[in-house]
Amino acid sequence: MRDAPIGILDSGVGGLTVARSIIDQLPQESIYYIGDTEHGPYGPRPLAEVREYALAIMDHLVAFGVKAIVIACNTASAAVLHDARERYQIPVIEVVRPAVRRAVSVTKNGKVGVIGTAATIKSGAYPDAFAAAPNIEVITKACPMFVEFVERGETTGEEVIQIAHEYLDDLVERGIDTLVLGCTHYPLLTAVISYVVGPKISLVSSAEETAQDLFQALLEKNLLRPSGSTPPIHVFAATKNAAQFQELAKRFLGPVVQSATQVSI
Repeated sequence: MRDAPIGILDSGVGGLTVARSIIDQLPQESIYYIGDTEHGPYGPRPLAEVREYALAIMDHLVAFGVKAIVIACNTASAAVLHDARERYQIPVIEVVRPAVRRAVSVTKNGKVGVIGTAATIKSGAYPDAFAAAPNIEVITKACPMFVEFVERGETTGEEVIQIAHEYLDDLVERGIDTLVLGCTHYPLLTAVISYVVGPKISLVSSAEETAQDLFQALLEKNLLRPSGSTPPIHVFAATKNAAQFQELAKRFLGPVVQSATQVSI
């Protein structure tokens, strides 16, 4: 079981930001990443649909034999986390609370902006998670077009900057000092987002904190792969257009992505 891979799921390529942190922080671990490109992006979909798609992928990962699951998608985390933790016997890690924990430690004036997909923002998952920190004012904003840009591989350019201003200028004017990138696609737009909001606003991504939560869960269950084991094997798959997914995955992750296969879930 310790040699089994870690299963990671996302609606597309955004979860690769989480995969990157996991590979960096747990270099001895193998991963099996599935991007649900057939149904993604999840953001515009009803949470009930997202739940159905995410559970189907997690069932596939468990049947494959993964030792832990990382829901590397904020929308899916909001839709399915509680069901998944009841359904599976292995650790299930999500991305919402790690980002909230980081934001609470970073903010100085207590005003935190959260941007995410329409479904994530509508779910109220972030305000709920921030409720344990009553002195934090949370201002949320749906930024649906960001995912579309990333899935097309467009992470810079005048059009992206213009849309970023439309989404973010109001948050800046309202005095936030911390901005949670509440979608795992958004860190791939860090350069644009940082340019638009300015250097005084700290950007918080859940990727590094999520990898730390995974490490702790594996440690507690004695599931960490021993250092000095054979080199890890990383498998990348998509539910549709695997060639396009592979191209973007190689662009965002580099040579760690050797190929991407298509899976039918």
